[in-house]
Amino acid sequence: MSADITRINVSGDSPYDVLVGRALLGEVGKALGSGVQKVLIVHPEALTASADALRDNLVGQGYEVLLAGVPNSEDAKRVEVAAFCWGVLGRADFTRSDAVIGIGGGSTTDLAGFVAATWLRGVKLIQVPTTLLGMVDAAIGGKTGINTQEGKNLVGAFYAPAAVICDLDTLESLSRNEIVAGFGEVVKYGFIQDERILEIIEADHEKAVNPATDEFREIVERCVAIKARVVGSDFKESGLREILNYGHTLGHAIEHAEQYRWRHGAAIAIGQMFVAELARLAGRLSDADVERHRSIFKLLGLPTTYRADRWEQLLATMQRDKKSRAGQLRFVVLDAIGKPTIMTAPAAELLHASYMEICE
Repeated sequence: MSADITRINVSGDSPYDVLVGRALLGEVGKALGSGVQKVLIVHPEALTASADALRDNLVGQGYEVLLAGVPNSEDAKRVEVAAFCWGVLGRADFTRSDAVIGIGGGSTTDLAGFVAATWLRGVKLIQVPTTLLGMVDAAIGGKTGINTQEGKNLVGAFYAPAAVICDLDTLESLSRNEIVAGFGEVVKYGFIQDERILEIIEADHEKAVNPATDEFREIVERCVAIKARVVGSDFKESGLREILNYGHTLGHAIEHAEQYRWRHGAAIAIGQMFVAELARLAGRLSDADVERHRSIFKLLGLPTTYRADRWEQLLATMQRDKKSRAGQLRFVVLDAIGKPTIMTAPAAELLHASYMEICE
């Protein structure tokens, strides 16, 4: 068992802890607690070995464990895959006192959360994210969902997990590209609330992206703490939580245009560049702060531009986005680093001009 665990509480009607540390496999059984008999582990095909190890650990603690292998990445977030998981639960006679565990990246934890939220109107959920994106964003906060032909995450539910277990050891086998993709979300937290995150990256980006370093752990804990504070005070995104969508409106539209073949972090890096330019052209954000966006993303190797010929398609997708209100587009923008606000229904000309600033 790890002796060095950071526990970050997410408050609200259904409070829970996010654990950050190393060698945390044994913490999953503790989080399940008494009363649970059957457990379904939802995992991507690429993590079959990890799911097997977790199953063996839980069986040794007396649980009856089933596995549901699902497609990798965004291919998992389809209604057909959710129906497959429901079928497993039904055939195994899962009751409301049983539990679902999601182990994998953000797509897997989104799916597992949706399955747990909808089976018998809600069973216990434990999230075990194994990617940086999952640890700092997707697995925390209770947003669950699947994609449709019309867009990303349009079908879902708010459903709080019983615990989120972030074992940093699981990241050390990931490629550098996979880690860097997660920094799209990491940088977002720096721009909207914690400049220290940006400073760590700027001081030594190689240490910042290395899961074995103290700098990396500090970044993860700072991101988790921000997410915990925000969602603890606004679980269903009626106010403050909206700031977490910085860069996501255009970013989700790019993911849709690319048929989800792009990494989420790459898409929202471009999305953040877009809203930075939008704020600059609206007279809210300085040239220097926009350039800081560009320099940090380039330092990390994340994209800052996109195709000029996609604007009309992207605009149509954004207008269907769940963040819109009464047909009006809403964007999280910055008045300065650490000072996010909402821009509602910007003029079409301003949107187009902002987009042109980030075109290849």
